[in-house]
Amino acid sequence: MSERLAHILIDSFWKILIPGLTMTIPLTVISFACALIIAIVVALIQFAKIKYLKDIARFYIWIMRGTPLLVQLYVIFYGLPNLGVLINPFPAAVLVFALNEGAYTAETMRSALESVPSGQIEAGFCVGMSYLQIMRRIVLPQAFKTAFPPLSNSLIAMTKDTSLAANITVTEMFMATQRIVARTYEPLALYIEVAFIYLLFSTVLTKLQRLGEKRMNRLYEEAGR
Repeated sequence: MSERLAHILIDSFWKILIPGLTMTIPLTVISFACALIIAIVVALIQFAKIKYLKDIARFYIWIMRGTPLLVQLYVIFYGLPNLGVLINPFPAAVLVFALNEGAYTAETMRSALESVPSGQIEAGFCVGMSYLQIMRRIVLPQAFKTAFPPLSNSLIAMTKDTSLAANITVTEMFMATQRIVARTYEPLALYIEVAFIYLLFSTVLTKLQRLGEKRMNRLYEEAGR
């Protein structure tokens, strides 16, 4: 490795990492939190089998899962201004990522809800609990335990997908790298460097996922005693 290239990589590391910490991570966390709220609501609607609301939920999932995420970003950021709706880059990215991920995680939550034995729901009604109490105290805690691993995987995938936000001018890690590449003309080394930083973030999240699963299993074991 030449001295010039080594200097570029060392100098660019922090210029890429800082946008990752100040833009990529917040974008991921806010978007995933919103997606999780959407997923729970949509999953509960399907689980409750509310006729018209269920049809709307299924239509939403069909649209969001059937169209590319990049196209959705372009529709919201570049398309809506034709209708007089202007959204700043970061909120637009949050909106699209939340809606897109909400559709996928809604299916994860739905399957987790359906994995809870129906006998437990019937037992809840027998002891005088309301439907909402059964959902909150019996069904959702068990569903979250089942859904935790796939939800964690979705979070890791979203961290990487935020690189697409560069297409709507969000200054996250990938855009920061593109700007450095345009100045230094070292695409191979710099794109490998940003890939390494994404790998670093994903590794940390994977470690946290394993710790979370162990913690959750321990809590359920203690509750079952």
